[in-house]
Amino acid sequence: MAEGESEDRDRRKPASDEARSAFIQPYGVESGVIEDDQPTSEFSAPVGTAAAPVEPEGSAFALPATYSGKHSPSAYTPGQGYPVSRIGDSPWQDRMRTMLRMPVGDRPVPEAVQRVSEDSGPAVGRVLDLTLRIGELLLAGGEGAEDVEAAMFAVARSYGLDRCEPTVTFTMLSITHQPSLVDHPVSATRTVRRRGTDYNRLAAVFRLVDDISAHEMEVSLEDAYRRLAEIRRNRHPYPGWVLTAAAGLLAGAASTLVGGGVVVFFAAAIGAVLGDRLAWLFAARGLPEFYQFVVAGMPPAALGVALKLAPIDVRASAVITGGLFALLPGRALVAAVQDGLTGYYITASARLLEVMYLFIGIIMGVLVVIYLGLHLGGAEPNPEEALQITQRPVLQILASMVLVFTFAILLQQERSTVLIVTLNGGVAWATYGALHYAGGIPAVPSTALAAGLVGLFGQLFSRYRFASALPYTTAAIGPLLPGSATYYGLLLIAENRPDVGLASLTNAAAIAFAIAIGVNLGSEASRLFMRIPGAASAAKRRAAKRTRGF
Repeated sequence: MAEGESEDRDRRKPASDEARSAFIQPYGVESGVIEDDQPTSEFSAPVGTAAAPVEPEGSAFALPATYSGKHSPSAYTPGQGYPVSRIGDSPWQDRMRTMLRMPVGDRPVPEAVQRVSEDSGPAVGRVLDLTLRIGELLLAGGEGAEDVEAAMFAVARSYGLDRCEPTVTFTMLSITHQPSLVDHPVSATRTVRRRGTDYNRLAAVFRLVDDISAHEMEVSLEDAYRRLAEIRRNRHPYPGWVLTAAAGLLAGAASTLVGGGVVVFFAAAIGAVLGDRLAWLFAARGLPEFYQFVVAGMPPAALGVALKLAPIDVRASAVITGGLFALLPGRALVAAVQDGLTGYYITASARLLEVMYLFIGIIMGVLVVIYLGLHLGGAEPNPEEALQITQRPVLQILASMVLVFTFAILLQQERSTVLIVTLNGGVAWATYGALHYAGGIPAVPSTALAAGLVGLFGQLFSRYRFASALPYTTAAIGPLLPGSATYYGLLLIAENRPDVGLASLTNAAAIAFAIAIGVNLGSEASRLFMRIPGAASAAKRRAAKRTRGF
């Protein structure tokens, strides 16, 4: 009985507070009834109100229901504001260069210049393909990497593609488009396998980019593809025999520029024509460009050695020098230095390597002929003759203009630009002659100042016509090329005096770099000081910030 009474007493004993759950209903309160004085949660919904619908659980990176990429505000505004308040008033080259230097988050939202579909938006794949094809033609034509990226960026933004990043190297083009922060990026690449000098095609591509970027022009994707196909199929403005004759006239004018007479003029012209034909023959057989330059330098050197052996009182060294003027890769050198100065070091290194290979090919071709002439023919060279240039100002200015005129034809320029670049080259040589011969200033700074004028006037002409600056600058630097210093160094090396010969070749390289830097500096000066009406507050192109060695 004692045990039964103990169990009954335990059942009547109230439960301990520690044993009671905090979430069970208290004693004396009916289930479901909430008294006024009962404490409740401050987050609970009042009695009688409908419960809010529960949102389905989803990803934190999903787009909001009210999101519209077309009308979305900028994600970030810097403290100083956007530096492109009236950027639309400036030419497309300046606008695109400016935005390429800006961080992606600071770039203004693009306004589609060309008509795109309102429902599905721009055809991303076709726009990227068109952009790469345009960039390929520009890069293959010798345009600088910065201008190629600016053109690609202009085409992409004109068709409404935001967050595009074009990348240009020596043989590869790529562009990446990221539709939004949550979508996968779309990338496309294209390889440049063939290069050709055709400034007429280059100018046509620039006109196409200018029309695509213009608000008053309507160029659909189909129209852009059609015009691009016409540009590719377009024939060169000059036939092959005109190009061969222009190469001969260029070499003859260059020989006159360094002191040659009538006999030397025709000898240099014939040697350049033979070298040009040999180079075309090697190109048709599929041999690399290096060997084409080797054989192109042999005929002028052979004619120069032959005149040296003949009992004729002529300036034989001017024949070889004239042939070198027609072969020196000034166009590739200017493009290489321009890419290096604007921060495209990979492309600049590749272009400089190309220039080095071509220059070594020229040296090999000329040096073999000179060596054979010295050691087999018994010719007595006179190296100092190459540097003793007779001063004939009027004749030299005319010869320089003929040289530039024929150089422009070899570059396949438009006929409307040949006269302008010829005058630009004449001014450059007159400036160099006044500084070097009359003023006694060394060759390197004189060349840099003359090339600076070439770059300045060429950039002004190009901005006036909204075109590339290459047709107005490349041919104009022809008279400034270091043909005499190159021949002098080669002759000394053939005489087994490599120390003095290498010093002369180093001087020739310094003159060549002075040309390239001068052209680039003149171009930058025109962008720095020239103001466009209505665009006084346009953003300036930001330069890359550099460290001071650490």
